[in-house]
Amino acid sequence: EADILRFGFGFHHFLALSVDTLQFLLFLYIQQLNKVSLRTSLIGEEWPSPRNRSQSPDLAEKSSCHNKNWNDYSHQAFVYDHLSDLLELLLDPEQLTASFHSTHSSLVSREAVVALSFLIEGTVSGARKIYPLHELALWQPLHAESGFSRLSKTFSFYKLEAWLRTCLTGNPFGTSACLKSGKKLAWAHQVEGTTKRAKIACNTHVAPRMHRMVVMSQVYKQTLAKSSDTLVGAHVKIHRCNESFIYLLSPLRSVTIEKCRNSTFVLGPVQTALHLHSCDNIKVIAACHRLSISSTAGCVFHILTPTRPLILSGNQTVTLAPFHTHYPMLEDHMARTGLATVPNYWDNPMIVCRESSDTSVFRLLPPCEFYVFIIPFEMEGDTTEIPGGLPYAYQKALRQREQKIQIWQKTVKEARLTKDQRKQFQVLVENKFYEWLINTGHRQQLDSLVPPAAGSKQAAG
Repeated sequence: EADILRFGFGFHHFLALSVDTLQFLLFLYIQQLNKVSLRTSLIGEEWPSPRNRSQSPDLAEKSSCHNKNWNDYSHQAFVYDHLSDLLELLLDPEQLTASFHSTHSSLVSREAVVALSFLIEGTVSGARKIYPLHELALWQPLHAESGFSRLSKTFSFYKLEAWLRTCLTGNPFGTSACLKSGKKLAWAHQVEGTTKRAKIACNTHVAPRMHRMVVMSQVYKQTLAKSSDTLVGAHVKIHRCNESFIYLLSPLRSVTIEKCRNSTFVLGPVQTALHLHSCDNIKVIAACHRLSISSTAGCVFHILTPTRPLILSGNQTVTLAPFHTHYPMLEDHMARTGLATVPNYWDNPMIVCRESSDTSVFRLLPPCEFYVFIIPFEMEGDTTEIPGGLPYAYQKALRQREQKIQIWQKTVKEARLTKDQRKQFQVLVENKFYEWLINTGHRQQLDSLVPPAAGSKQAAG
């Protein structure tokens, strides 16, 4: 059997992409972690149910976290309870019985354990350095425990499973651990009544470079702005934030935004994936390698991305628009994350869901509704304009709007108002502007930009 799936397009050209078959099988299998089935709800049993009942009641007890995606205990319990199934999935056909199960003498190939490193990694004696599973399993002092035979270059299924069950622990650098024992960050302003439930934590002081994480949960009616070493290269998890304006102006590794409402997120360049799930009325402004969205309603995305945005299932009224802002360090941060201004596929999404024929799930922002976004913080840096500029139609709409303003200013100037008339006219314009701020909700955004006396340089901290 081939270990690699290769996809070719055209007669003379082959796309140089490949997927490891065994890793792909594992990826498909673990999607069942969040599977919701009628059987589960009726009899309280996981499906597909393992042949043996759960051997980890302590893990099941801990897994009552309301957000299963974030709950590392439920992830550990799932792998523990389905370990036999996962290993059998990786066995060569001749190692399986007629009913596709393992035997006591089944052998696991080295390639299968390498694939399993996709899900499992670890340390030796609690050391800080993290190794892929196959490196630990092939380490000579552990051969007796992992069941590796130097003669056959294979692992004993029975010994390998037993060793994994003995050693398997929760992710010490996962979201649950970060919230429970990570360093708490006082980033939100201490405004009476609004920060009581807010939780912001990071593990950057203990985690290896690729496992750095910042978790933000339940930020409510806040403007939070940060450009910080804590954020650089971090996986950022944002959960249940409401009526807030959040600026994270640093190069980020990945960003997940879940169950947030009525908020604006302005992000530094995201090196890998930016994913939104179950959000309502959210605006996201970011340069990212990949955008994917699922189960959102009424969200707007101002995106610069070299890959086609993925519109997954359950979305309503997705609006895509060009990236329309800048801050002084933006181009430097883009260089650090390997993001360029071309290609940019912000306006060419891929609809990946059952209703794939329904292109009405998204729209491109009409140029007449387009405005640039100003980031209202002072920082050091050289970027003075939107990277890559704006598409012609949007640039034209801005020019036409600027011409209207110039005509208006000229009209006012030529009206030859007296001093009292100018004063009266100014009061009238300010009152109309104030009404507009309240009606559009922008008043809250402006008011929240006024920092407390001690925190006037929050964005630079």
